[in-house]
Amino acid sequence: MVAEQIEARGVHDEAVLRAMRCVPRHLFVPAALADDAYADRALPVGHDQTISQPYIVALMAEALLLDPDARVLELGTGTGYAAAVMATLAKEVYSIEIRDELADSAITRLASLGIDNVHVRHGDGSLGWPEAAPFDAIAVAASGPTVPQPLLDQLAHGGRLVLPLGHHAGVQQLVRITRTARGFLRDRLGGVMFVPLVHDVHQHLN
Repeated sequence: MVAEQIEARGVHDEAVLRAMRCVPRHLFVPAALADDAYADRALPVGHDQTISQPYIVALMAEALLLDPDARVLELGTGTGYAAAVMATLAKEVYSIEIRDELADSAITRLASLGIDNVHVRHGDGSLGWPEAAPFDAIAVAASGPTVPQPLLDQLAHGGRLVLPLGHHAGVQQLVRITRTARGFLRDRLGGVMFVPLVHDVHQHLN
């Protein structure tokens, strides 16, 4: 998987490649799909959500420029796979999942694997995790037409935010936003297809 799907496509960060080799992807997909765990595609995990294609997980991890002291915010925990990958690269990962069933199962799964530097909670990821901010890196595993303002506010100076921008039915671009002293810089990383970012209407009304 790593050699053919990831490294061959241009992901060369050795730490990212090691992380992709060591995290057992088959433990993060539904049992019925275990034989397809290392296939070159996203897989459904229930609740209208997916586990991202391995290449995309690696591409985003590399784009975040993580170091061992980094504190990361992730939106869209899903089964916890990307969080587990980032947990091998960073100091702490704070991950938010809007589907409570997925959040609960991810907490159980990560604990069973002894991954203790990922903190998962159920909630609206577009609001971020204010009490744990600022973050050196933010990864968003769902698409939207714009960048939620709370995420920009919670990004540390010099921090990187990687997310897919665009409407779910149309073309999406994976974008990296870097916060600098002069504002925010954007880099395009290529076309992608993600499920849409789901908001908690009640939290936004309060």
